[in-house]
Amino acid sequence: MLYDGVDDMAKHWKLKSAILGLGAGVIGAIAVPMAQGRTAWDGVYSEAQAGRGKAAYEAQCAFCHQSDLRGQGFAPGLIEDTFTSRWQDSNLGDLLTIVKATMPQDKPTSLTDDEYAAIVAYLLQANRYPAGQQDLRADPADLKAVGFKRPGTQK
Repeated sequence: MLYDGVDDMAKHWKLKSAILGLGAGVIGAIAVPMAQGRTAWDGVYSEAQAGRGKAAYEAQCAFCHQSDLRGQGFAPGLIEDTFTSRWQDSNLGDLLTIVKATMPQDKPTSLTDDEYAAIVAYLLQANRYPAGQQDLRADPADLKAVGFKRPGTQK
């Protein structure tokens, strides 16, 4: 690019710096909330959804995982330390994906997306994660950014 003088070059660099500064500000504004992330402790399911999930769990899951969610034989427990140690470093999207792809064992992917989301909501409730106002989304991609660790802790 040719400039007619020092003033034109200075204007060009000021404009370029302003654009880069604006871009960095926008990226920073987007990155901060994403870096903080949501967790299951933020109330990501509703009480009503967990109630629907409990009914679906009893009909589809309790035979293997037991009504008290403690598991038996090859079916792992879905509460307390067993659940926490399995999922503490993962996210809700992965949990929903695995439940949908593998359960019920004799007919995976046989439930509706909403039923799978409700069952996951019930698992959250059973593990004492707080309910919120909205149903848990049934799209695993939307839940990839939702972790399990309590904010401000390493656990």
